[in-house]
Amino acid sequence: MKKAFAAALAFAVACAAAQGQEPKFDPETGLPASPGFAFPADGQLAPFWAKRISGDITTSDGVKLRYTALLPKATGKFPVALTLNGYDAGSIGGSAYLKNQTSMSVAFDKRLIEAGYAVMGVSTAGTGCSEGRLEYTRPQLGRHGAEAVEFAAAQAWSDGKVGMVGASYSGSSQLATAQNRPPHLRAIVPGMVLTDYRDAMSPGGVPAPGFLTPFRVIFRTYWSQLVTQTAKEEGDENCLKQIQKNLAAEDTNSVMNLFVSHPLRDDYLDTFDLARHADRVNVPVLSFEAFQDQAITPRSGHYQSKLDRTKLWLVQSNGRHDLYLASAFQTLALRFLDRFVKGTDNGFERDTPRTTVWMEAFDTDGAPLDRLASPQARWVLQKPSIRASDLLLKEFHLGTGGVLADKAGSGPADGFDYPGAGVAVNDIVANSFWGPLPDNWKTTSLAYTSAPLANDTMVYGPGSADLWVAATGGDADIQVTVTELRPDGQETYVQRGWLRLSNRTLDTERSTPLLPIHLERADQLMPLLPGQPVFARVEINKMGHYFRKGSRLRIWIDTPSQTGGLVFDTFTQKQRVHVLHNAKYDSLVRLGVLNDVKGPSAYPECGKVMLQPCRPDPVTGP
Repeated sequence: MKKAFAAALAFAVACAAAQGQEPKFDPETGLPASPGFAFPADGQLAPFWAKRISGDITTSDGVKLRYTALLPKATGKFPVALTLNGYDAGSIGGSAYLKNQTSMSVAFDKRLIEAGYAVMGVSTAGTGCSEGRLEYTRPQLGRHGAEAVEFAAAQAWSDGKVGMVGASYSGSSQLATAQNRPPHLRAIVPGMVLTDYRDAMSPGGVPAPGFLTPFRVIFRTYWSQLVTQTAKEEGDENCLKQIQKNLAAEDTNSVMNLFVSHPLRDDYLDTFDLARHADRVNVPVLSFEAFQDQAITPRSGHYQSKLDRTKLWLVQSNGRHDLYLASAFQTLALRFLDRFVKGTDNGFERDTPRTTVWMEAFDTDGAPLDRLASPQARWVLQKPSIRASDLLLKEFHLGTGGVLADKAGSGPADGFDYPGAGVAVNDIVANSFWGPLPDNWKTTSLAYTSAPLANDTMVYGPGSADLWVAATGGDADIQVTVTELRPDGQETYVQRGWLRLSNRTLDTERSTPLLPIHLERADQLMPLLPGQPVFARVEINKMGHYFRKGSRLRIWIDTPSQTGGLVFDTFTQKQRVHVLHNAKYDSLVRLGVLNDVKGPSAYPECGKVMLQPCRPDPVTGP
């Protein structure tokens, strides 16, 4: 674990540096101190609400959850927009909040209040000022969320109609709450949902501890700085004491503890998976996800496929974890809430497509994570609900000479030295870049490239790299990267997927041609025998990318490397990994293609598309 710890610590320090902070060192130990987290500060707003109410919700299991509600400048009773998370939701309204130093979207809260909603935030158990044990996405989250909904509906200032909003942790809590079907919940707007902590800790079974340390730093900093600041402003000694208790408890109950104590799936870890019971959600859902989400990936257990399609509207985009802040999405979300929470007949069902994909989205101003940034789509794809059966299966077979062809390849297997350094793409704070190629990249990676595409091709949804591999060690980790090679010689990043080869056993009942699902349990692991070919399906994360006629599709195979916030701790046995491609051992990549899509003929400007960086083609070169 020394390698993993070093990578995680270095990455946390790098995050601080990216935020403009200098790493500090503990004078006693000489070790780098916790780098903290720089919160955005866009200038302080004046309070935009009429009344602020704070207190505690006592749950049925005796836990006191801190809440704060901001009421509109109007008379009467109000529908409630509820947010539940483990950052600072229960302490909104202080000076830090008015400086945009918050997990909430102040701009959206302001729009909601001006539209006649009461905005209410609740801190989950064991976070901020709330009592209890922090259990992340375990069943407690949904039970407490449902009780918070009913509490909000019963307040004297509430009209009994409750909707839920928010992204990331605030998105996960919505899915958890809705599964419990609280009677007064009318609709949810979850964004960038993490349904399964296994996806963040070990995607494809490859440990990724580099994500967990920055997550913990940010998590704890919200309590120790922002929530503490608000409590001090209010003279709330009970809150200050609870924060210290929660910080101490998190030391032995963190996601890093979970990562170390449950390296594989087991019955306990399965209780963190919100997607298992997503079919219990029975309220309208407006879901948002980003394909290159640098924090949690877009996988989310594919929970949307389990929802009632007559109650689901899906918005997707290239780009980053914070796109929920985009003004265009929040305008849509407000119309959705007006329709299904307020009950206003505003035509939402009639004029809103079930699937909206922002294509080639870019920032019009501001920097990544700037709360004033206004991401926009270069063009928009709108469709009815898209089912797996609506997609054409496009197969690209690996062949000799680094080609992707329409039929099975031939010739000797290709090999690469493992482990290699890999190539980084993007970072946790949403900077978009290709990292440098290592000096030995030609021996530590494989690239397969198609002929120029004869037609414009809209690749959509997850994909699968179905590979026959042989290795000289007992295990290895594989990374598959999809790129577009443009006629101008620029290579554009599209998507990635990962697999620890010993984790290759499939859940045959749930897997599909485009979506391999692995069991990931200890009794299902299958080590490799040296030199013996094995069949391994690598899940490539969801994507929505328009390959124009004349472009070529490329597949890279190498060692997992930094991708956004994912920093991997790979299997380290030095060896040679071979990829086979012949009639008997046919390695191929399978992608879903959405027909009848016509985008603009001109390519987007390189460097402008969010989290889809370009680089000069390293294979053919100038």
